[in-house]
Amino acid sequence: MRITILGAGYVGLVSAACFAEFGIDVALVDNDPARIEALRAGRMPIYEPGLDRLVADNVRDGRLTFHTELAPAMVGAEAVFLAVGTPSRRGDGHADLSFVFAAAEQVARAATGPLTLVTKSTVPVGTGQRIIELVRAIRDDVVVASNPEFLREGAAIGDFMRPDRVVIGIEAGARGEAALATLKRLYRPLYLIETPIVATSLETAETIKYAANSFLAMKITFINEVADLCEKTGADVHDVARGIGLDGRIGRKFLHPGPGYGGSCFPKDTLAFARTAQDAGAPLRLVEATIAVNDARKEDMARRVIAALGDARGKRIAVLGLTFKPETDDMRDAPSLVVLPALAAAGATVTAYDPEGMAQARPMLPAATHYAASAMECVANADATVLLTEWNEFRALPPARLKSAMAGDVFCDFRNVYDPVAMRAAGFRYISIGRP
Repeated sequence: MRITILGAGYVGLVSAACFAEFGIDVALVDNDPARIEALRAGRMPIYEPGLDRLVADNVRDGRLTFHTELAPAMVGAEAVFLAVGTPSRRGDGHADLSFVFAAAEQVARAATGPLTLVTKSTVPVGTGQRIIELVRAIRDDVVVASNPEFLREGAAIGDFMRPDRVVIGIEAGARGEAALATLKRLYRPLYLIETPIVATSLETAETIKYAANSFLAMKITFINEVADLCEKTGADVHDVARGIGLDGRIGRKFLHPGPGYGGSCFPKDTLAFARTAQDAGAPLRLVEATIAVNDARKEDMARRVIAALGDARGKRIAVLGLTFKPETDDMRDAPSLVVLPALAAAGATVTAYDPEGMAQARPMLPAATHYAASAMECVANADATVLLTEWNEFRALPPARLKSAMAGDVFCDFRNVYDPVAMRAAGFRYISIGRP
């Protein structure tokens, strides 16, 4: 079986490598020549654990190829996947679908025979029907389907290879059934591990993706607000999270307090979901509140640091972790993009360190930000240290060593990585999230 994927970004590249690992012949297309040239040379445009090896193996075995031109990449393809960006539209928060629609029309014009056109990009409900109108105006033998992704950055390969479910949205009638059969053949390797295949309408599949991300974002925001209550009452948010998470109706995942969610999905998807619902006359008040609370939380993290110092002017602040989560170099909507500018505006000198994200962070953070080559270099002579991203290497830093390297005694642990007793024993004024 042969497929084509448009878009060599995070979703497109991971999906292409994983489908190739299934034994599928995959042609990955991107209109950025530099990105394709880098991939051909074995250089990954993103950091994702294990991706470089997976790509190299499948390129070597001839199952994965990279292209800048669409037409030759589509020769023999039974399905073409759209994995292009759907960023928030500037000004109103709606998803910008211009890349999706342009790509769909390009596929329809380049097609030489029947094929299934599959949307893997995250798109609002109703997009599939609009794509049908666009492609059918060009040719009648292109069938449209939706196959949303549920990949977590830092764990994307495992999520693709061992997913909780595969969602496939199809057109009504014989066309849709044919597309479903094609996609089921594509995902046949997952039958061996009995992965549920959820076959739905196009509209339902599109809604599932946004609803899933919005629910997880609400779960994160809920435990963050509970953490604030715990700080006021003397309760421990970790015990609360465990106590409610053991309830099978709630579950333990995404109940980890922190500085707020970020990344490529939750911020833009919650906003787009809320805007779509408003347009439909069925506003999602919980999602709207989640967005507002999460935005405010990032600002509150900076205020906590400044309050702990009393006055940030002239103080040296070390920041450990810049990316929105560990095991990725993704800086999109990371809490650091709010916290560091606020600290700089308060008069502090900020030094930062991140194992993978500093190259991406530099153009996004204040020009006065300093960057260290290691965690210990970062904290040297700092009046305060702020931990924003829970990279594993930070967990191994002994509290006594951290304290001896710093000039001050303030440590703001916004991921609750360290033991409060050990940190206080080392001489820190230790600030964490939701713990007495």
